[in-house]
Amino acid sequence: MGRSRRRKPLIENIEITDVAAEGKALARIENMVLFVQNAIPGDIVDVQVNKKRKTYYEGYVTKYHKLSENRVEPFCEHFGVCGGCKWQALPYKDQLYYKQREVESNLKRIGKVKLPDIMPILPSEKTKFYRNKLEFTFSNRRWFENSEEVVAEDSPERYGLGFHIPRMFDKVIDVKNCYLQEEPSNSIRLAVKKYALDNKLTFFNLRDQEGFLRTLFIRTSSTGEVMVIVVFFYDDKEKREALLEHLKTEFPQITSLIYVINPKANDTIGDLDTHCYHGKEYIEEEMEGLKFRIGPKSFYQTNSDQAYELYKVTREFADLSGDEVVYDLYTGTGTIANFVAKQAKKVVGIEYVPEAIEDAKINSRENNIDNTVFYAGDMKDILDIDFIKENGQPDVMIVDPPRAGMHEDVVKTILKTDVPKIVYVSCNSATQARDLNLLDDKYTVEKIQPVDMFPHTHHVENVVLLKIK
Repeated sequence: MGRSRRRKPLIENIEITDVAAEGKALARIENMVLFVQNAIPGDIVDVQVNKKRKTYYEGYVTKYHKLSENRVEPFCEHFGVCGGCKWQALPYKDQLYYKQREVESNLKRIGKVKLPDIMPILPSEKTKFYRNKLEFTFSNRRWFENSEEVVAEDSPERYGLGFHIPRMFDKVIDVKNCYLQEEPSNSIRLAVKKYALDNKLTFFNLRDQEGFLRTLFIRTSSTGEVMVIVVFFYDDKEKREALLEHLKTEFPQITSLIYVINPKANDTIGDLDTHCYHGKEYIEEEMEGLKFRIGPKSFYQTNSDQAYELYKVTREFADLSGDEVVYDLYTGTGTIANFVAKQAKKVVGIEYVPEAIEDAKINSRENNIDNTVFYAGDMKDILDIDFIKENGQPDVMIVDPPRAGMHEDVVKTILKTDVPKIVYVSCNSATQARDLNLLDDKYTVEKIQPVDMFPHTHHVENVVLLKIK
């Protein structure tokens, strides 16, 4: 006989009192914690529990009895369904407060190291249209907000071009207007969908793995350049060229028009060939007179304006005089490495992705920077004592790892280098705190500066300066 399922309760008239990790709202029921989506402190709500654990529940709001006095009207018609900008109902000053508090809580609770006062978080000047890259998914099974809406299986009404619905891999919300990226982003997306419907191009079916149109990437830059990447499931030269020619004609501001054929089961294009149909194979970003080349697979901070603020903090913490050997770990396309190069004697960049390292070298060459060297490979395999003997003892180390933080072997190697100063840039203060704990035997935390890169989300960057004891 199978185990009976525990009944999941409806909790009525409960007040939301706080914000928790991952941006979820929080309420308390006796000795239990309740995590809730789409609520803010001050709301009084009914919550249907959909996950029940020993010490906490998770659920969703079924009814709002009273709205928080702090609540602001969400500006996007897709709010609450899309899942992209979950904090739109929370005033921006409150968003900053909770982000600052999360950084402080993680560093104290997980890091367990001695900390200086944390500097006030740097806000983003733009709270809308701040992203420079978006990815949209084509689907012939779009999400219907009205579950009772009946649409024939083969109807174009079922077609959507937009974002995945949270926790539903095969459902896509058909985006009418997105406030994350400046024009011509919205116009291009809508034009692609209209052309596809008018010309009976099939949209991808994620479950059955069939259909012509798969994904659409749009990248913009502060220099005004625009890259569009159309990803097809299979090649049909006539249909492909007709769509791309339509985009080229309708949007002369597109400076880089690229296509990819992706017959794989997943959406990633990192291991696939990109083909330039029109314009250049890259766009350029500009910062303090430096130009950074961004290819179709390149990583670049998705909020260009705040990336500049983040890099200025990094450079300020590094406090270079011109005589230092700087190691830039997880260098990506070498943005930070090239940004600090003129204040350093030599900069050594290491990155896992070979294409990114090629971009980094090009960025140095294009900006007439001749004191950088870049290496591609796994950090824990490359960074060893022999590598340091070959490239010089570092005076400053800048690390900007992915969300998972640094591999333990990398931390061990850093501890062996006796580098006097480390600037740790992080997009996840929880894993950053774990790494600070591992570095605590040799290093003290001198400065902490949170930076808001992603308004209306719970994500926050944090820069920490460490000095050897």
